[in-house]
Amino acid sequence: MSILALAEVKSFLLALQDSICTQLSQADGDTVFTEVQWKHEEGGGGRSRVLANGTVFEKAGVNFSHVSGATLPASSTAHRPELTGRSFQALGVSLVVHPLSPYIPTSHANVRFFIAEKPGEDAVWWFGGGFDLTPFYGFKEDAVHWHHTAQRLCAPFGNEVYAKYKKWCDDYFFIKHRNEARGIGGLFYDDLNTPDFNYCFAFTRAVGEGFLDAYLPIVAKRKTLGWGERERQFQLYRRSRYVEFNLVWDRGTLFGLQTGGRTESILMSMPPLVRWEYHYQQPDDSHEAALYRDFLPVRNWTMEPE
Repeated sequence: MSILALAEVKSFLLALQDSICTQLSQADGDTVFTEVQWKHEEGGGGRSRVLANGTVFEKAGVNFSHVSGATLPASSTAHRPELTGRSFQALGVSLVVHPLSPYIPTSHANVRFFIAEKPGEDAVWWFGGGFDLTPFYGFKEDAVHWHHTAQRLCAPFGNEVYAKYKKWCDDYFFIKHRNEARGIGGLFYDDLNTPDFNYCFAFTRAVGEGFLDAYLPIVAKRKTLGWGERERQFQLYRRSRYVEFNLVWDRGTLFGLQTGGRTESILMSMPPLVRWEYHYQQPDDSHEAALYRDFLPVRNWTMEPE
């Protein structure tokens, strides 16, 4: 792995953060992101950007980080014990968008690159990332558009790629203690280092650049729909599931905390407002029940025409 390749990945990630922030700002009526630059105690740092209290987005965070450390944390070596004791560099862009309207889904995306090194041995590198959608009130055409967009960006990289990473996403973003999906999925991949660097980097670029192609048309279509207190309260209740997943199951959250990252940046994924309700039950014939019945169970949305 050459220094030039590392620099190329970093340059792409910085430009991606800029592009996503610009487009989200425009979608919100040119609301400005605030930026904080920070340093990591072992090396590197990042820049965190947050849009708060916008006209469309209640909160949107888009983070870039490039950190290094003497040893990989337990969250990374648990599923790859052969990397124990290696130093590392980790670069990535991670973002979460929490819209104000309950009819616009929350969405998350990230792309990342790791290098793990040990004296006298070859460096081990890999890419990871993906994006997923978490609606509160489901719309079939939104789910179909989201997954068809994901399928199209995967197509140049192999016929099996979308199905593989769609399943991985469904499996990963599953709240085990609730026995339910976080949302309707998308793409998730990790440990990608074959067949070669160029293929893996090109796929990662496609995922990072394709996220807003999937998301912004949904935002534009739903942002004018009227909503009331009932819809708002259900949105806040469903946001609690998002919090539970991120704090209990998400490897990225654990990685950031275990490596001494900036806590405010790591937890920028949390929604600004959320509520829990004991033993919540929705009427079977309600719009809220339709989320559980028609959208959270795993489906092949690309079987439906756009």
